[in-house]
Amino acid sequence: MTEEAPRLVVMGVSGCGKSTIGRALAEAEGLRFVDGDSLHPQANIEKMARGAPLEDEDRLPWLDLVGDALRPGTVIACSALKRAYRDRIRERAGGSVVFLFLHGRRETLMARMDEREGHFMPGTLLDSQLATLEPPSEDEPHVSADIDQAPDEIVARLIAGLRRRT
Repeated sequence: MTEEAPRLVVMGVSGCGKSTIGRALAEAEGLRFVDGDSLHPQANIEKMARGAPLEDEDRLPWLDLVGDALRPGTVIACSALKRAYRDRIRERAGGSVVFLFLHGRRETLMARMDEREGHFMPGTLLDSQLATLEPPSEDEPHVSADIDQAPDEIVARLIAGLRRRT
C-alpha cells in the first residue's frame, strides 16, 4: 500500500454495525480490516462484560493500539466516541484519517445489541456510550451515515461520501 491509501475508522456507539460495515467496506475497496475490539486489553473486556463503562484511563492504551494499527490501506472499527479519542488516534496513526460515523435511533441500536450473541458489551452500557458520544465536528474529516438501511446501502453511501471528499 502507498502512503496515499486511506486510513479509515468506522466509528459510533455499540450496536451501530461498525464491524459489519467495516468488513464490507474493506472488502469492497480492497483494504485491510481490523476490528478494534480485538485490540482491547483483557481487563477492558472483563470490565465491560461486568456492565461497567470504560473510563478515559481504560481507553487510552487501547486508542494507542488502534492508532498504531491504522496503517495506509486499513479500515478499523472503533467507537472513537470523543473528539479527544479521535485526535489521539490521528496522532498515533501519523497520517490523515477519515472517520466514518454510523448513527441511529436508540431503539434501533438497542434492538441490534439484543440480537447479537457472544459479544462482551451488554446493552446496559448503550446509554453511557450515547452520553459520552461527541459526533464529529465539521472540521474533522468524516462521512456520516444513518444505520436505518441495509448494510450494502450504508457501505455505498460511505464510499460515495469518501469519493466526494477527494
